[in-house]
Amino acid sequence: MSHIPNLDPNVAARKGFRESEERQKRFWKDVTVEPRDGGHVVLLDGRAPKTPAGAPYALPTEPLARLVADEWAAQGEFIEPATMFATRLAATAIDRVSQAREAVAEEIAAYAGSDLLCYLAEDPTSLVEQQARQWTPWRDWAASELGVALEPVEGIIHRPQSPDAVARVRELALSLDDFALSALAMATPLLGSAILALAVQRGALTGEAAFDLSRLDEAFQERRWGVDEEAAVRTALRRAEAFLLENWFQALSPAHASSRD
Repeated sequence: MSHIPNLDPNVAARKGFRESEERQKRFWKDVTVEPRDGGHVVLLDGRAPKTPAGAPYALPTEPLARLVADEWAAQGEFIEPATMFATRLAATAIDRVSQAREAVAEEIAAYAGSDLLCYLAEDPTSLVEQQARQWTPWRDWAASELGVALEPVEGIIHRPQSPDAVARVRELALSLDDFALSALAMATPLLGSAILALAVQRGALTGEAAFDLSRLDEAFQERRWGVDEEAAVRTALRRAEAFLLENWFQALSPAHASSRD
């Protein structure tokens, strides 16, 4: 999966803000949002901050612009890029995904070809039953609501999915605008599932519920063997990302979140 722009938040923070050895101090007092050219622009003391490629943070909806503005407003004496999820995602959409839509859609579709929801445990029985109970409804949802019929398999041996199903996921991804597509491209690897990511994008699942579904096996192992402290921190950060992605999708108007047409 080498063609998709790197959407990892930490990498985006490093590349997007290009911090020097010294931390950058906050240089503004007031953060506002202003309608402009059919969208909404974030302003710092009346001036528009720029993305790494030099574009203004122009968002398609006011709620989305507010998500970005709130992050700038929440900064303390020094700028902390790691706390600016929406800002990084906006920059990714504006600077990168807008230039690589086909490649991004292909990578999302590739996840559908080996979707997490299709790889079922062979044992123990309790995990097998839990996966069947909680994952089957979402494979059924994908078939009925999205037109994406995926076949499950027991074990980890790869089984190719129908080319029609994979092509349909690509089509759904390309139907989104740059901002929804960027979030879908981040949600898909986070959840290991294009289906769960699409369910969050469409409001059929909350980010937290989708995240919990994505880690049934991991949670089972934790109940069995206990929770490692470092792993718990990573899990908490990933759960927070899922929640923020849900907020991102909700902040897009229906016209932007569901279709470019």
